[in-house]
Amino acid sequence: MPLDPSFAGRVYPPEATYEVSRAKIAEFADALGDENPLYRDVDAAGAAGYPDVIAPPTFLTIINLRAINAVVADPELGLDYDRMVHGDQRFVHHRPAHAGDRLQVTVHIDEIFARAGNDFLTVHADVTAESGEPVCTTYAQLVVRGEQS
Repeated sequence: MPLDPSFAGRVYPPEATYEVSRAKIAEFADALGDENPLYRDVDAAGAAGYPDVIAPPTFLTIINLRAINAVVADPELGLDYDRMVHGDQRFVHHRPAHAGDRLQVTVHIDEIFARAGNDFLTVHADVTAESGEPVCTTYAQLVVRGEQS
């Protein structure tokens, strides 16, 4: 069943607050093999003008993916996860996330359209500090492959 284009404009508010920790940042940097001292050394981060260690740019995937999955799992949308692939992803950083941040994600469905028998779902997510300060805006396009006859 095709996705309903009337879902464009729907907003999914934050479900939880994610607290960024030094340990999680270090684990993520380790997984990337990135030895940047700004991700581990409080003094180095302070010398660079940050309030604490900062997170690698793709760190926010951790909370962004969880938030987008809330859209994917919306039973009213009717998206078949078994036929979904990730088509595109990009980040627009307003400032680095850092240890001590308490972040929330609001997801917006921007567009739903069909092309060549596939459904395309374009979303963006606003990642903000608990205070409302913008941290990052993420953009993603999900493709739901058409059913084979």
